[in-house]
Amino acid sequence: MHKNWPQMTGELSGAIRDLRGGVPEVMKAFSGMAQAALKANALDTKTKELIALAIAVAIRCDGCVAFHAEAAMKQGATRDEVMETMGMAVYMGAGPSVMYAAQAVEAFDQFTEKAAG
Repeated sequence: MHKNWPQMTGELSGAIRDLRGGVPEVMKAFSGMAQAALKANALDTKTKELIALAIAVAIRCDGCVAFHAEAAMKQGATRDEVMETMGMAVYMGAGPSVMYAAQAVEAFDQFTEKAAG
């Protein structure tokens, strides 16, 4: 195991709560934007979470990988769907995305194991 992704989301959640308390108006606006972006319209929420996971890989954001791998799993994404999504992230982000794609699959697997167990 490269990283403990469920632990990362737990630790970041506390830090995000602190941020929410420090800049409540900004975080309320960010939360509203997230809700609007994730609302199912032409694309369902699962597809949008897979897109977010691919972007997280392409921009190399560990916390984003963790939260969106978990969200994709909760939205019913399969490992095959995650793998295809990682193929697109690698295509768009080249070598650095290969490293993050491997980590995103690891994160998805850890959240799946945690949910099952």
